[in-house]
Amino acid sequence: MNLEQKVMEQLKVAMKLKDKTALEALRAIKSAILLEKTKGGNRELTTTDEMKLLQKMVKQRRESAEIFQRQNRDDMAKSELAQVSVIERFLPKQMEHSEIVAVVEGIIEQTGATSMKDMGKVMTIANKEMTGKADGKLIAQIVKEKLS
Repeated sequence: MNLEQKVMEQLKVAMKLKDKTALEALRAIKSAILLEKTKGGNRELTTTDEMKLLQKMVKQRRESAEIFQRQNRDDMAKSELAQVSVIERFLPKQMEHSEIVAVVEGIIEQTGATSMKDMGKVMTIANKEMTGKADGKLIAQIVKEKLS
């Protein structure tokens, strides 16, 4: 069952339960999937595409929540964070910091990377291995620490 089918299933459940937050988040996911499909000439999305799409949505909502909190709009921030929890249901379990460090160290050893010049090579492999399982910023931060 692909992401679109799972979302449609969850959408029906949310409608029955009249869960406004879940409905908003699920409709946003559905919309993003349709948008992405039409961009690529009505092609099917790969699992990697789906994970990137969901991660992007989570990132956007977290950033919005931060902005709302700075503006003392806690009600809006809570709404954004509630949507994040709904979207995260479709992502694989996020890796712990120590797990990410271990994977990055393995990649550095495997590629023979020694300096910041090799960061691109390491990041390419790391992003492929940890798509959907870890935040890209965190991966980049760890890679920089290890190569510095």
